[in-house]
This record gives sequence, structure tokens and C-alpha cells, in this order.
Amino acid sequence: MAKNGGNGDDKPDQVREPAEIRHADQLEALKQNDPDAPPKPWLLSPRSVLTYIVGGKTLKAKIGGKSVDVPITRKFFGDDSIVERSIVTLASERALLLVGEPGTGKSWLSEHLAAAISGNSTLTIQGTAGTTEEHIKYSWNVARVIAEGPNLQNLIPSPTMVAMRDGSLLRFEEITRCVPDVQDALVSILSDKAVAIPELPDANMVWAQRGFNIIATANTRDQGVNELSAALKRRFNYIYIPIIADQKTEVQVVQQRSTELLERYDMPVRVPEPVVELLTTIFREIRDGKTADGVSLKKPSTTLSTAEAISIALDAALHARFFGSGQITPRHVARNLAGSIVKENLEDLAVLKEYVVLVAKKRAAGNKEWQEFHDEMLAALK
Repeated sequence: MAKNGGNGDDKPDQVREPAEIRHADQLEALKQNDPDAPPKPWLLSPRSVLTYIVGGKTLKAKIGGKSVDVPITRKFFGDDSIVERSIVTLASERALLLVGEPGTGKSWLSEHLAAAISGNSTLTIQGTAGTTEEHIKYSWNVARVIAEGPNLQNLIPSPTMVAMRDGSLLRFEEITRCVPDVQDALVSILSDKAVAIPELPDANMVWAQRGFNIIATANTRDQGVNELSAALKRRFNYIYIPIIADQKTEVQVVQQRSTELLERYDMPVRVPEPVVELLTTIFREIRDGKTADGVSLKKPSTTLSTAEAISIALDAALHARFFGSGQITPRHVARNLAGSIVKENLEDLAVLKEYVVLVAKKRAAGNKEWQEFHDEMLAALK
């Protein structure tokens, strides 16, 4: 078994832990200081779920037998009312559908809601063109069914069925990528709160326990792939998650998330704020097709989400660490930018060239960061 950081303990060295493990101390502190009684069987009250996600408090709690101060960090950067409406929906009979552009934090919010409400964010179905009704309901151990016939021991429950039995939240990612016939398997689950098992006449229904609900996500760019049926739409409360509106918040998100990710690589460093500001400025101006001083630009076919900016900040830090002095500069941003803007559509290369020649060159006069970025980007595009 791999060891954690070579320190000799038996903890697996996982690349990523689910939110309920990663933030277990915060969830425990909120539970010990919860001002309200949670609805059954929620782990926390709605007010504490909100505090867990928007952060901003430090709570005293007993963790591992010791009295400690536990800072509650902000997990979702955006309008707090989006989180409030999501929590209210999950406490009701309706399911929640988070809709937005790729990279706006839908899955991130979904994971943290499930962690704070159910203490388990891993009951997840990833919607794809290959998702079947069996993935949503249940399947069978075929070899044992041939030998013994269908019985409960030979049934393989889906994450949906486990969530129904436990009264937990099910996460359904990219629901609109599933074909309509498969999507419609959810209609009976959301209306009857039950799954029928016709192969077992003596135990032919699994009923959802109190607390069961579904958080689904859908990209606005996939809405036309497999649009939800009218029956299914009625059973979801839609909440739209916009791209982060102001640059100050976007800088904060990129700074915090890149620092958290770098800790996984045993790199306790922060990407310098001027570098993050330059990166987010480039992203916002190319994404909007307009500079801060009103110059119109070509827009790319890609989204250029905040999540992509975080990836570039991480790549820039790794590049500086592995192939440089460790100091992260705009030069490292330039070396990792093209792949985020120019993907399948080579016409997006013209978008990037225009920005470098028209905008970055002008700003390079008298500005060290823009000068570095312009020179490196120009060399890369030749």
C-alpha cells in the first residue's frame, strides 16, 4: 500500500479525498456549534450547511480530544442566495438541477452540499451517452442469478438505490448527456420515491427513506444534446450558476484553489497576486470579447472558465518548480495558456494572436509583467 507522504503511516496517499473527509474538522465543528436542530436525517441544520459553504467564521470545537479553533473556509464563490435556494430545494420534495457554463462550480457546489447534508458525497452517477437504466436503478450478479435465481443477495444496487435506502443525497452529473429514455427512469423515482423490482415478487419495491433527494448538474452548452422531458423538468428546481461577475472574486478563487491544489504536490507556495491578476484579466477580456478600456476583440469558441484559469495557475507553478527557479512569473502563464484557448478549433489561434498583438503589446510598454507575458507568448505563437 502506498504511504502518505512517506511518513510511514498506513493512510493511503490519495490524489483527492471527498469533501466530507477533506473538511471533516469543519463539519464536526459546525455540528458541535449548530444553533438549530437539523431536519432528519440531515447532518447539519440548513443554517450550518450555508455556513459550511460560504465560510467566514472560526468555531471552537473538540477535535481528537483537543479544544481547537477551526476556521470555516469559503467553498463556493458566488451569490450566497444561490446556496440558500439550493438548500431550501433539497429540504423540499423537489430535486435540484444546477445549470451553467462549464467550469462554473456546479459539481463543486453539488459535492459540498452532499457532504454537509448527508455526510457522503460519493453516491454519484456520471451521465454519458452510455449511461443505462441499470446504472440508475439496479443490476444483477449474472453468474449468481444463473446459479441461484434472482434474490436480494444477487442484486447490485445503484448509487440511487443506496441513497434511497440511506435517506441520502444522490449526485447526478451531466444529466443532459443521457439519452431521454434513460433520463425518464428518474421520473418514477422522483414522483413515487420508489424503485420497482419486478423480478422479486416478495420484495418488489425499494422505498426512499426520509432525506433522499437528487442534485443534478447540466452544462448550458449541452442543453441541446438531450433536453429533459417536460415530466422531468417539472420535478426539478432549476438554479442557474453564472460565471463569476467581478475580477476581484475571480482572483480570490484562483488564488485559494491553486494554493489548495499545490499543497497536494507538497508545494506550500502561492501564485503571486500580480500573476493571478494578469491571468484573470486575460481570461475575462478574451471571454467577453472586450478589454477593460472598451476595445472589441474576437471571442473564442471555448468557454474560458475560472476552472481553466485555476488549471493554468497550477501548471505555471509546476512549470516554475520543475524547470525553473521556483519563482512563478507571467512567462510561465504564457507557456501554458495556448492549450486552454486553442483546443479543437484552430481558428481560436487567431483570437489569441489578436490579443497578444493588439492588447498585450500596448500594455507591455512600462509594465514588467505584461512585457514578460507578451514576449513569451509572441515567441510561442511563431
